Amino acid sequence: MRVVVSGPTGFIGRALVGELLRRGDEVLALSRRPKLVRRRFGDAVKAVPWTPEYAPEWGELLESYDGVVNLAGEPIIGRRWNEAQKERILKSRIDSTAGIIKAIRRADHRPDVFVNASAIGYYGNRGDEKLDENSPPGEGFLAEVSLAAEEEAEDDDTENVRTVRVRIGVVLGPGGGALAKLATPFTLFLGGPLGSGRQWVSWIHLDDLIGIILLALENPRAEGPLNGTAPNPVTNRQFARTLGKVLGRPSFVPVPALFLRLALGDVADLLLQGQRVAPTRVGELGYKFKYPHLDSALRDILP
Repeated sequence: MRVVVSGPTGFIGRALVGELLRRGDEVLALSRRPKLVRRRFGDAVKAVPWTPEYAPEWGELLESYDGVVNLAGEPIIGRRWNEAQKERILKSRIDSTAGIIKAIRRADHRPDVFVNASAIGYYGNRGDEKLDENSPPGEGFLAEVSLAAEEEAEDDDTENVRTVRVRIGVVLGPGGGALAKLATPFTLFLGGPLGSGRQWVSWIHLDDLIGIILLALENPRAEGPLNGTAPNPVTNRQFARTLGKVLGRPSFVPVPALFLRLALGDVADLLLQGQRVAPTRVGELGYKFKYPHLDSALRDILP
């Protein structure tokens, strides 16, 4: 395939571009930092300077590509959620999606498929409720962000372009992502459940997430929302217990919710709330998970 990828230097973007190249696909990378793309991938990738507001040359290039994957957006974790940061997070996802939709509209020969990254935050904090792709959106900031980006991707003027919205869970993989942060207390013998430990963690191994994105690109029956999560979510307490077991560390030191809120502000909601998500549609499309269970996923990633 010939694939356009925005956000190619992020944790997921790096893995996706690497897998596309390994398969022999051709990649056009849209990035605010094209020099970084070239340093990482060399001449194997065509890197184009891009921001959602200013994209003078890649609109024409889009016409010769089969699919577009949008992974661009301000990181959710990293800064406290004051009003300015919330606005950056929301705007970055709406603007990146709108920029690509605008280019697709202008193209004489449009790509066959547009895969847009969303998040399971779409479902809000739903306790023990079992959720799949047919579940309605929830409430809260992340639900608002995810819903806004998904609505931006559904454009009547691009109805002949197959659109897939991948709702991504907690991604586990080497070299970054959530696991690097979650494992640190355990290596210091301070690991344990967060808050009550009853909240659900809908996780996915990075390899399986890349597999689902490739499924979205290639399978003509893939359309609408796909949950990018493993089929066996766990509670936070179960996650801590399994992580401690794999690392050979204790997992009984709880982190009080009050401490997390004082340290992280509203970002703590990501850790203290959760969703029990099933990748129902992904299974219906025939995807076979490499890592359906947390124990095997962590053993593959951790030394």
